[in-house]
Amino acid sequence: MAQPASSRRTLLACAGAACAAALAGCARYDSNNGGIAGSQPAQGSSTAATPAGSTSAAASPNGPPVLASTTDIPVGGGKILTDKKIVITQPQAGSFKAFTAVCTHQGCIVGTVSGGTINCPCHGSKFSITNGSVVNGPATSPLAPVGIKVQGTSIVQA
Repeated sequence: MAQPASSRRTLLACAGAACAAALAGCARYDSNNGGIAGSQPAQGSSTAATPAGSTSAAASPNGPPVLASTTDIPVGGGKILTDKKIVITQPQAGSFKAFTAVCTHQGCIVGTVSGGTINCPCHGSKFSITNGSVVNGPATSPLAPVGIKVQGTSIVQA
């Protein structure tokens, strides 16, 4: 028995709309960077994001890969490892923290670390560099902590 054409069209239209909605959340246009958000590092700041796919870190000869050097993380600021989706901060000299770089509001990658906060460019959420807690919404959940270890002058994932 053949299905009526109108219900088939409705099913296909709904499926297409669902796919478009799902894909819309995968990429964001950021007019400040002239393209897809997160594809370019923020400019004009020593705490700018690292471009996707690059870190200053190399593999540690006897352990996990090095995420960053302690000298890469400014006191009172941080560094975003876009390719690893991790942000490493140094709230006080010699104290290093790491959190997911994925904003808990709508999944954007955070863009900068400045003024004691980790800042999401999408909707303005700000998180504490000390514990990842929400300082300014619309996010309501903190950034999840990421385990790191300092080995000499290298920061590695725990």
